[in-house]
Amino acid sequence: MSAVQWLKCEALWDGRAWIEPAFVGLDADGIIDTITADAADLPPGSAPKHITGWILPGFINAHSHAFQYAMAGLAEHLAPGAADDDFWSWRETMYGLALRISPDELEAVACMLYSEMLRRGYTRVVEFHYLHNDADGRPYDNRGEMAQRLAAAAQQSGIALTLAPMYYRNGDFDAPSQPRQRRFISSSLDDYDKLLDASAAALNGLPDAVAALGVHSLRAAARAEVKEVFSRGAAERPVHIHVAEQVREIDRCSEIWGARPVEWLLNNVELKSHCSLVHATHMTAAETRRLAQSGAVAVLCPSTEGNLGDGFFNLREYAAAGGAWAIGSDSHVGLSPLEELRWLDYGRRMSDRRRNVLCLKGGDDSGERAVRAALAGGMPAAGTVGGGLEPGMPFDAVQIDDSAPVLYGLPAARRLSALVYAGDSGMLKAVFRRGGTVVENGKHVDGERIRTRFHRAVAPMRDW
Repeated sequence: MSAVQWLKCEALWDGRAWIEPAFVGLDADGIIDTITADAADLPPGSAPKHITGWILPGFINAHSHAFQYAMAGLAEHLAPGAADDDFWSWRETMYGLALRISPDELEAVACMLYSEMLRRGYTRVVEFHYLHNDADGRPYDNRGEMAQRLAAAAQQSGIALTLAPMYYRNGDFDAPSQPRQRRFISSSLDDYDKLLDASAAALNGLPDAVAALGVHSLRAAARAEVKEVFSRGAAERPVHIHVAEQVREIDRCSEIWGARPVEWLLNNVELKSHCSLVHATHMTAAETRRLAQSGAVAVLCPSTEGNLGDGFFNLREYAAAGGAWAIGSDSHVGLSPLEELRWLDYGRRMSDRRRNVLCLKGGDDSGERAVRAALAGGMPAAGTVGGGLEPGMPFDAVQIDDSAPVLYGLPAARRLSALVYAGDSGMLKAVFRRGGTVVENGKHVDGERIRTRFHRAVAPMRDW
């Protein structure tokens, strides 16, 4: 054994089963060396640190646009003279923010966001990054300037980062970009390669960082470019794309490219477990089945999808076909993994007018299926290996207060459902990253400094 620190957890769910008690040995870098239920396995003279409550693997946030946290709550009104609002009008508001935010401000906003994610139980975030250029649309002298700011925010907050710079060249299917998209644009795949290299360099020295890639959407690139970017993906280099989020997108793709978005990807790209399709809201039964069978991950963001009026994902059919899925907070109007899981399920319950739609057979438990599936899909989406809290993995974990009224005294088989359907972030006592405490008693350990900097950054943007 190489463990230099031992923990005694009253109850630990490792991603598959409950271990009570669980003795966890960590090496000097906070990596799990040993998990055992038998105290006799500990070296003589060990004095484990006692951790009360339930210990769960940290949640994976598989889809984030950090800069959009600065506009959370600021787009919930009709513009003067408007009679209606939808995703496309919201997008124009988002473009306005994208044209204003500086590198310093992005770092401050992302650091605040990431610390809040940790406080809610996320220990890793996949940053779907497309804010690349300066306000005039020119590349920074340091091509990875904005990526470097996101990496700095992850370093300061303590969250694990998967950084996925996005290829973004077109403004719509086979149409040029518009001026308000100028901060997102790569002029060519060669230009994108320079961005990828600079972004990967920004991750040097950041613990557990993963360099990913992707295409913003089918709207944002030519057919050959989409195929080329996907061909570069691999298990250690995940590839991400937005797809089939809005009906208008479906109609335009069908009209111009001759196929629906998910259908086009299935027919033209080799989709495997390292591929993540974000939203995939509007799929036919055949697309749902084929995507599930491909091994790709559907990344679902119910709080944002609800906020934008996207629609409901075909969750039950997709899960029944063996589909992998993960959760994300996207535009960050919601930051709780419990809320994402709850509303992913509730959306389908309401549309089907039935309960326990995640349960596929007698004896299934909805909460356990939800947490297990989000973890299993989040790992490949983030480019990590393993299945939760196990030897070789960092001790990235959340501590749940099991004395909370709705959690107290529950049998092990019902704990995760009580947490998902009746719990909230106030039940999180602590969050650990590589064995170190980053959230204690519900507060980020560096929260005051991070918040002060965030306040200074967003003050000029509060005039909407």
